Amino acid sequence: MERGDSNVKKKKTSNSNIKKYPNTIKKLTEKDLSAIADDISDQLIQLSKFGKYYDDLVNEYLSLLTIREALKQDIQTQGVRYKFTNGNGKEQEKANESVTSLIKIEQILLKIVNDLGINQPFVKPSQNDSSQTKNNIASGDLNEEDLL
Repeated sequence: MERGDSNVKKKKTSNSNIKKYPNTIKKLTEKDLSAIADDISDQLIQLSKFGKYYDDLVNEYLSLLTIREALKQDIQTQGVRYKFTNGNGKEQEKANESVTSLIKIEQILLKIVNDLGINQPFVKPSQNDSSQTKNNIASGDLNEEDLL
């Protein structure tokens, strides 16, 4: 049996070839978090939902938003896969665990929105972003920048 495949080189994936989150994703500020909290509170008041249970869910939602932002930042800096040196001194690639964590956080956020019985909060664009957002709305090209 001949081994003619020994001359075939495996192509390595580098972080530069892997798509990362674009730098254009809007980062949530304290002002944005406050606006989201106000929006959720207004929706809960309109639905006549009061109490510590709902306050706790709102606080949990805001906490998860900050975790989500940190996960996105990690994916932005390290990429979907990153290289590391194992115990034997060999360089290997490993999937960034922030990707799976981000998916789980997104699912929890959606579950909280459903449990509260509200619409997903919308961050109103600042004056600088408003013209671009209006163009996106007019053309139907809304993306993650325009939402949370």
